[in-house]
Amino acid sequence: MKFTKMHGCGNDYIYIYTGTERVLDEDKPDLAVRLSDRHKGIGSDGLIFINPADGADFEMEMYNSDGSRGAMCGNGIRCVGKYVYDHGLTDKTTLDILTGSGIKKLDLQVKDGIATGATVNMGKPVLEASKIPVVMNGRDVSQPVISIPIDMENCGYNITCVSMGNPHCVIFVDNSVENVDLSTLGPMFEHHVIFPDRVNTEFNNILDRSHIAMRVWERGAGETLACGTGACASVVAAVLNDLTERRVKVSLLGGDLDIYWDEADDSVYMTGPAETSFEGELYSV
Repeated sequence: MKFTKMHGCGNDYIYIYTGTERVLDEDKPDLAVRLSDRHKGIGSDGLIFINPADGADFEMEMYNSDGSRGAMCGNGIRCVGKYVYDHGLTDKTTLDILTGSGIKKLDLQVKDGIATGATVNMGKPVLEASKIPVVMNGRDVSQPVISIPIDMENCGYNITCVSMGNPHCVIFVDNSVENVDLSTLGPMFEHHVIFPDRVNTEFNNILDRSHIAMRVWERGAGETLACGTGACASVVAAVLNDLTERRVKVSLLGGDLDIYWDEADDSVYMTGPAETSFEGELYSV
């Protein structure tokens, strides 16, 4: 079974094209766990299958490193576009990719015949609490959760919640995000009772109105070097809290993403790189 290891800003996944490689659906979660192991496997934040699709150019089928199914991955979808272009599966530079949160359109950036990155229409942010989902006693679930206080281990945080295909809990801190004890706080937020489907948690420091620094704890994967949907959610949250403009550079541990929340169509656009790490072949799965 042939695979390709790719990453977007260090958010790394293993990619397998099912048009040529056959994998049983029931084997996919276990395969994701074993291949993602950084000591005994290839090592990654998860496993993405690229499938032929009806009604779209290709499908992105994503699994986190714990085997749970993911609906959407902003860094992953850019790499899907790079994979299908670089491997000659398409000559189109504008692609419709079917994901667990609908069809996303991406425009590839190509240099010397190689895709180097993409701009992705990530869709409209979901703010209604019940659709993220967020459940808080005494709050109207049809209303957004914007700068709402929550206690965590005797510490108070104001949270803003957004879905960009995945649920996100966004927090703004006054000091460097390097000071955040993410290994402790991340799991606590991920499994908090108010998030019935678990949650990705982003800690952000506002550097100026067009630049923020972010660290992220992803449900099912732990801390990752980048999260595209999380960067989008963070910019939406920053705008809602009047902390930034609508076009923002988000600096993550693995690199920078450019995020733009278009007021005209309410869609969030993400631009960032996509890189191939290496390719290989599995002889025993």
